Amino acid sequence: MVAASAAALAFALTACAGSPMSDDATPGSPSGSSRPPFITTSPLMPTGAPVQLSDARWSAILADLESRGVSGTPEIVSAEAVTFTDGSLGCAKPGQSYTQAIIDGVRVIVATDDAQYDYRFGTGDSPTLCER
Repeated sequence: MVAASAAALAFALTACAGSPMSDDATPGSPSGSSRPPFITTSPLMPTGAPVQLSDARWSAILADLESRGVSGTPEIVSAEAVTFTDGSLGCAKPGQSYTQAIIDGVRVIVATDDAQYDYRFGTGDSPTLCER
């Protein structure tokens, strides 16, 4: 009985051992990770009806455009409710970390004479210019 238990234990331990580890990682590279790098997904498509942009948010967009030296008269092309899949608001920048939470927000496209600007809002009135 003891021999049978010892044999079963030895089999169980060797079954969990897996394959031997290789030492083919180059210095400075991730070692042994087969997991793909984290990729922030794009926001979901508009999840609600077009929204009316508040005066505070429109003023914040105008101030941001002015600080960037944008000339011309800005006009709202669209303002729509979006559920973002993380804190990047669909505009992740390489090397940045973001909260992994669903965020109900707004995507606003503004046009001037010669360009369009893609602004994102989370729960507050501070805009994020999505520069892709």
